[in-house]
Amino acid sequence: MDNTSVYDLLHRVSEKEMSVEEAALILKKEPFEDIGFAKVDTHRKLRQGYAEVIYGKGKNAEQIIGICRKMIDAGETNVLITKLSKEKVDVIEKEFNLEYNEMGEIGLIGQKPTPDGVGKVVIAVAGTSDIPVAEEAAFTLEALGSEVVRLYDVGVAGIHRLLSNVDDIMSASVIIAIAGMEGALASVVGGLADCPVIAVPTSVGYGASFNGLSALLSMLNSCASGVSVVNIDNGFGAAYQANMINHIGVGR
Repeated sequence: MDNTSVYDLLHRVSEKEMSVEEAALILKKEPFEDIGFAKVDTHRKLRQGYAEVIYGKGKNAEQIIGICRKMIDAGETNVLITKLSKEKVDVIEKEFNLEYNEMGEIGLIGQKPTPDGVGKVVIAVAGTSDIPVAEEAAFTLEALGSEVVRLYDVGVAGIHRLLSNVDDIMSASVIIAIAGMEGALASVVGGLADCPVIAVPTSVGYGASFNGLSALLSMLNSCASGVSVVNIDNGFGAAYQANMINHIGVGR
Protein backbone atom coordinates (compact mmCIF):
# COMPACT_ATOMS: atom_id res chain seq x y z
CA MET A 1 0.00 0.00 0.00
CA ASP A 2 1.36 3.40 -0.99
CA ASN A 3 -0.35 5.32 1.83
CA THR A 4 1.91 6.59 4.56
CA SER A 5 -0.71 7.33 7.19
CA VAL A 6 -4.35 6.97 8.16
CA TYR A 7 -4.80 10.58 7.03
CA ASP A 8 -3.73 9.69 3.50
CA LEU A 9 -6.21 6.82 3.49
CA LEU A 10 -9.03 9.09 4.59
CA HIS A 11 -8.00 11.72 2.05
CA ARG A 12 -8.22 9.16 -0.76
CA VAL A 13 -11.73 8.27 0.37
CA SER A 14 -12.78 11.94 0.51
CA GLU A 15 -11.37 12.51 -2.98
CA LYS A 16 -13.27 9.44 -4.22
CA GLU A 17 -10.02 7.75 -5.21
CA MET A 18 -11.02 4.83 -2.98
CA SER A 19 -14.36 3.56 -1.77
CA VAL A 20 -15.33 3.41 1.88
CA GLU A 21 -15.52 -0.37 1.56
CA GLU A 22 -11.96 -0.59 0.18
CA ALA A 23 -10.62 1.58 2.99
CA ALA A 24 -12.48 -0.45 5.60
CA LEU A 25 -10.99 -3.65 4.17
CA ILE A 26 -7.47 -2.25 4.47
CA LEU A 27 -8.04 -1.23 8.07
CA LYS A 28 -9.68 -4.56 8.95
CA LYS A 29 -6.78 -6.66 7.70
CA GLU A 30 -4.55 -8.26 10.28
CA PRO A 31 -1.96 -5.72 11.46
CA PHE A 32 0.78 -8.34 11.12
CA GLU A 33 1.70 -11.39 9.06
CA ASP A 34 2.72 -14.48 11.05
CA ILE A 35 5.38 -16.33 9.05
CA GLY A 36 6.41 -18.68 11.82
CA PHE A 37 9.78 -17.28 12.84
CA ALA A 38 8.56 -13.67 12.71
CA LYS A 39 5.41 -11.57 12.92
CA VAL A 40 5.81 -8.90 10.25
CA ASP A 41 4.18 -5.57 11.19
CA THR A 42 2.44 -4.69 7.91
CA HIS A 43 0.57 -1.73 9.47
CA ARG A 44 3.66 0.07 10.78
CA LYS A 45 3.75 2.54 7.88
CA LEU A 46 0.02 3.15 8.14
CA ARG A 47 0.36 3.93 11.88
CA GLN A 48 3.68 5.74 12.04
CA GLY A 49 4.52 6.91 8.53
CA TYR A 50 7.50 4.58 8.06
CA ALA A 51 7.67 0.85 7.47
CA GLU A 52 9.13 -1.64 9.92
CA VAL A 53 12.94 -1.77 9.83
CA ILE A 54 14.60 -5.19 9.86
CA TYR A 55 17.37 -5.76 12.42
CA GLY A 56 19.67 -8.12 10.55
CA LYS A 57 21.94 -9.34 13.32
CA GLY A 58 20.87 -12.74 14.63
CA LYS A 59 18.79 -13.48 11.52
CA ASN A 60 20.07 -15.60 8.66
CA ALA A 61 19.77 -14.45 5.06
CA GLU A 62 16.78 -16.70 4.35
CA GLN A 63 14.86 -15.24 7.29
CA ILE A 64 15.60 -11.70 6.14
CA ILE A 65 14.48 -12.58 2.62
CA GLY A 66 11.24 -14.05 3.99
CA ILE A 67 10.44 -10.89 5.97
CA CYS A 68 11.28 -8.69 2.97
CA ARG A 69 8.96 -10.69 0.71
CA LYS A 70 6.05 -10.25 3.11
CA MET A 71 6.67 -6.50 3.40
CA ILE A 72 6.88 -6.09 -0.36
CA ASP A 73 3.76 -8.22 -0.85
CA ALA A 74 2.00 -5.85 1.58
CA GLY A 75 2.90 -2.90 -0.66
CA GLU A 76 6.18 -1.62 0.75
CA THR A 77 8.49 -0.18 -1.88
CA ASN A 78 11.47 0.38 0.44
CA VAL A 79 12.78 -2.01 3.08
CA LEU A 80 15.62 -0.93 5.37
CA ILE A 81 17.87 -3.57 6.96
CA THR A 82 20.35 -2.67 9.73
CA LYS A 83 23.30 -4.66 11.14
CA LEU A 84 23.60 -6.50 7.85
CA SER A 85 26.83 -8.41 7.21
CA LYS A 86 28.41 -8.71 3.76
CA GLU A 87 27.94 -12.49 3.77
CA LYS A 88 24.17 -12.10 4.05
CA VAL A 89 24.16 -9.37 1.41
CA ASP A 90 25.62 -11.78 -1.17
CA VAL A 91 22.60 -14.07 -0.66
CA ILE A 92 19.95 -11.33 -0.46
CA GLU A 93 21.18 -9.70 -3.68
CA LYS A 94 20.18 -12.85 -5.57
CA GLU A 95 16.56 -12.09 -4.65
CA PHE A 96 16.34 -8.30 -4.47
CA ASN A 97 17.95 -5.14 -5.79
CA LEU A 98 19.83 -4.00 -2.68
CA GLU A 99 21.84 -0.83 -2.06
CA TYR A 100 24.43 -1.67 0.60
CA ASN A 101 26.65 0.51 2.76
CA GLU A 102 29.37 -1.84 3.96
CA MET A 103 30.92 0.64 6.39
CA GLY A 104 27.59 1.17 8.16
CA GLU A 105 26.45 -2.46 7.72
CA ILE A 106 23.08 -1.27 6.44
CA GLY A 107 21.13 -1.90 3.26
CA LEU A 108 18.01 -0.73 1.43
CA ILE A 109 15.78 -2.66 -0.93
CA GLY A 110 14.24 -0.06 -3.22
CA GLN A 111 15.21 3.53 -3.99
CA LYS A 112 16.12 6.32 -1.60
CA PRO A 113 13.44 9.02 -1.73
CA THR A 114 14.02 12.63 -2.70
CA PRO A 115 14.75 14.55 0.55
CA ASP A 116 11.63 16.32 1.78
CA GLY A 117 12.48 17.38 5.33
CA VAL A 118 12.30 20.93 6.63
CA GLY A 119 16.09 21.28 6.58
CA LYS A 120 19.39 19.43 6.77
CA VAL A 121 20.58 16.95 9.37
CA VAL A 122 24.24 17.44 10.24
CA ILE A 123 26.23 14.44 11.44
CA ALA A 124 29.28 15.60 13.40
CA VAL A 125 31.75 12.79 14.06
CA ALA A 126 34.66 13.01 16.48
CA GLY A 127 37.10 10.58 14.87
CA THR A 128 37.57 8.33 11.88
CA SER A 129 37.02 5.26 14.09
CA ASP A 130 33.46 6.48 14.74
CA ILE A 131 32.54 6.55 11.03
CA PRO A 132 30.83 3.11 10.94
CA VAL A 133 28.22 4.37 13.42
CA ALA A 134 27.94 7.61 11.48
CA GLU A 135 27.39 5.82 8.19
CA GLU A 136 24.59 3.76 9.72
CA ALA A 137 22.98 7.04 10.78
CA ALA A 138 23.56 8.80 7.46
CA PHE A 139 22.22 5.93 5.35
CA THR A 140 19.14 5.66 7.58
CA LEU A 141 18.41 9.37 7.23
CA GLU A 142 18.75 9.24 3.46
CA ALA A 143 16.51 6.17 3.27
CA LEU A 144 13.84 8.00 5.28
CA GLY A 145 13.97 11.21 3.23
CA SER A 146 16.32 13.60 5.03
CA GLU A 147 19.21 15.53 3.51
CA VAL A 148 22.49 14.81 5.30
CA VAL A 149 25.64 16.88 5.81
CA ARG A 150 28.62 14.83 7.00
CA LEU A 151 31.27 16.51 9.18
CA TYR A 152 33.81 13.76 9.84
CA ASP A 153 36.91 13.85 12.06
CA VAL A 154 35.98 17.06 13.89
CA GLY A 155 36.69 15.94 17.47
CA VAL A 156 37.64 18.26 20.31
CA ALA A 157 41.30 17.17 20.27
CA GLY A 158 41.57 19.53 17.29
CA ILE A 159 38.62 21.79 17.95
CA HIS A 160 39.56 24.17 15.12
CA ARG A 161 38.35 21.47 12.71
CA LEU A 162 34.87 21.71 14.22
CA LEU A 163 34.87 25.51 14.39
CA SER A 164 35.65 25.74 10.68
CA ASN A 165 32.18 24.24 10.07
CA VAL A 166 30.16 26.60 12.25
CA ASP A 167 27.98 27.68 9.31
CA ASP A 168 26.79 24.10 8.79
CA ILE A 169 26.21 23.68 12.52
CA MET A 170 24.20 26.88 12.81
CA SER A 171 22.04 26.15 9.76
CA ALA A 172 21.09 22.56 10.70
CA SER A 173 17.58 21.55 11.69
CA VAL A 174 18.98 18.68 13.79
CA ILE A 175 22.53 17.60 14.65
CA ILE A 176 23.74 14.11 15.49
CA ALA A 177 27.01 14.24 17.47
CA ILE A 178 28.91 10.95 17.47
CA ALA A 179 31.95 10.33 19.66
CA GLY A 180 33.78 7.71 21.67
CA MET A 181 36.64 8.22 24.16
CA GLU A 182 35.31 10.83 26.64
CA GLY A 183 32.38 11.88 24.42
CA ALA A 184 33.03 15.63 24.76
CA LEU A 185 31.90 16.49 21.22
CA ALA A 186 28.20 16.48 22.12
CA SER A 187 28.58 19.21 24.77
CA VAL A 188 30.66 21.40 22.47
CA VAL A 189 28.20 21.06 19.59
CA GLY A 190 25.30 21.62 22.01
CA GLY A 191 26.90 24.88 23.08
CA LEU A 192 27.11 26.13 19.48
CA ALA A 193 23.83 24.97 17.94
CA ASP A 194 20.34 26.44 18.12
CA CYS A 195 18.66 23.13 17.21
CA PRO A 196 18.20 19.75 18.92
CA VAL A 197 21.39 17.72 19.30
CA ILE A 198 21.22 13.93 19.49
CA ALA A 199 24.35 12.43 21.02
CA VAL A 200 25.59 8.96 20.14
CA PRO A 201 28.34 7.46 22.32
CA THR A 202 30.48 4.88 20.55
CA SER A 203 32.43 1.92 21.89
CA VAL A 204 35.69 3.47 20.59
CA GLY A 205 38.39 4.11 23.18
CA TYR A 206 40.99 2.67 25.52
CA GLY A 207 40.30 0.50 28.58
CA ALA A 208 38.80 3.13 30.87
CA SER A 209 36.26 4.03 28.19
CA PHE A 210 34.52 0.76 29.14
CA ASN A 211 33.36 0.07 25.58
CA GLY A 212 31.46 3.35 25.36
CA LEU A 213 30.09 3.58 28.89
CA SER A 214 32.39 6.52 29.69
CA ALA A 215 31.18 8.46 26.64
CA LEU A 216 27.57 7.57 27.45
CA LEU A 217 27.85 8.95 30.98
CA SER A 218 29.63 12.10 29.76
CA MET A 219 26.88 12.78 27.24
CA LEU A 220 24.15 12.15 29.80
CA ASN A 221 25.88 14.68 32.04
CA SER A 222 26.24 17.30 29.30
CA CYS A 223 26.02 20.85 30.59
CA ALA A 224 24.71 22.06 27.21
CA SER A 225 20.94 22.41 26.93
CA GLY A 226 19.04 20.63 24.19
CA VAL A 227 21.19 17.47 24.09
CA SER A 228 19.49 14.07 24.16
CA VAL A 229 21.35 10.76 24.18
CA VAL A 230 20.75 7.36 22.58
CA ASN A 231 22.42 4.06 23.36
CA ILE A 232 26.04 3.13 22.61
CA ASP A 233 26.71 2.71 18.86
CA ASN A 234 23.02 3.30 18.06
CA GLY A 235 23.40 5.32 14.88
CA PHE A 236 20.08 4.03 13.58
CA GLY A 237 18.14 5.16 16.67
CA ALA A 238 19.63 8.64 16.52
CA ALA A 239 18.88 8.92 12.81
CA TYR A 240 15.27 7.80 13.18
CA GLN A 241 14.67 10.41 15.89
CA ALA A 242 16.47 13.12 13.90
CA ASN A 243 14.40 12.33 10.82
CA MET A 244 11.16 12.64 12.81
CA ILE A 245 12.27 16.07 14.05
CA ASN A 246 13.29 17.07 10.52
CA HIS A 247 9.81 16.22 9.24
CA ILE A 248 7.71 17.99 11.86
CA GLY A 249 5.10 19.98 9.97
CA VAL A 250 5.74 18.14 6.71
CA GLY A 251 2.72 16.24 5.39
CA ARG A 252 3.75 12.73 4.38
